[in-house]
Amino acid sequence: MSAPDPQPAPPAASRAPEPDPRAPAVHYALGIDSGGSGVRIALGPVGPRGAPAAEPLTWHSPTPALVGERGIDAAGLLGQVLPAAQRLLRQAGTERVAAVCVGAAGMASLGDDLRAHLPTALADALGPRRLALAADGVTAYVGALGQRPGAVVAAGTGMIALGTGLGTGPGDDPHGGWRRVDGWGHLLGDCGGGAWIGRAGLEAAMRAHDGRAGGSQPLLSRLEATFGPPEHLPGLLYPRSDRPAVLASFAPEVGRCAATDPVAAAILHEAADHIARAAQAAFPHPPTTGQAAHGDDAGALALTGGLFRMGAPLVDPVRRELARRLPGVPATEAAGDPLAGALRVASALAADALRLPVDGELLQVL
Repeated sequence: MSAPDPQPAPPAASRAPEPDPRAPAVHYALGIDSGGSGVRIALGPVGPRGAPAAEPLTWHSPTPALVGERGIDAAGLLGQVLPAAQRLLRQAGTERVAAVCVGAAGMASLGDDLRAHLPTALADALGPRRLALAADGVTAYVGALGQRPGAVVAAGTGMIALGTGLGTGPGDDPHGGWRRVDGWGHLLGDCGGGAWIGRAGLEAAMRAHDGRAGGSQPLLSRLEATFGPPEHLPGLLYPRSDRPAVLASFAPEVGRCAATDPVAAAILHEAADHIARAAQAAFPHPPTTGQAAHGDDAGALALTGGLFRMGAPLVDPVRRELARRLPGVPATEAAGDPLAGALRVASALAADALRLPVDGELLQVL
């Protein structure tokens, strides 16, 4: 029996093109954002100046990383991130990344397990030569402003302001340095954030329920519609481990009542004052009284976070207070979110173009 005829080679059009040896190598960066609403990652090519060069590939899980005795659980976070990152790498046609930035809520105070286990695990699985571990305030800052001096107010359930002069102003630390203001949690701070507004609204509602001065009948009506009988609220709220989120869930009700209820409006005006004071304290070169800021070195200011989606009832008084406390410094919309910030940090690391303060607490580079 004769051997079968050899099969013809596939047509040239169906073959993958040969890589051009003269083309520059494409390096990829990976950004990871871990917060209360879940875990997200973004993979993208690095541009020549350390900025992301194209729209990234992304992945998201609504399941947040667990928090245990050692803080944020590294094994749980890696169990989500590594399989997803490897799928994105295959989709991009590559096997390794040049740099990774992990931004996590609570990194400064709850990041011991991450710092102990992420460097080796990420290096073994993804091969980065540089790794950054950052607080979510840092990735929010970079997502909003990039690597420019200024300040960012991030307001959601909590509230934190972060600023840096990057060593650009007279009398600055030549290495820059971060100015962190608030972000101390709902028991010690987060003043003006969602949980703060929600708690103030519920307190005003309970005063109305009791017949005390300073109460708000409209907010009492919204409490009853949302949570049921007011006298049952302590039993519903106090046993919850997610009390800040429950309190923050009432903040939109305060916003809805503010147009016709002076008590609700006063709560938002006080929140705006807290937010503006935090921005003023974090801003690297705040203008003196009666003097407006001028020039690029004065720094930029951005507002970011879900709380500002409340719109005019909160944003209008915030802008008025900012204009009073930081004259000549316009508050701009954030260019991107914390995931975009994590990817920008990783891209800058890959290109040796990181200019941010590396303090070992809010931002650590390995």
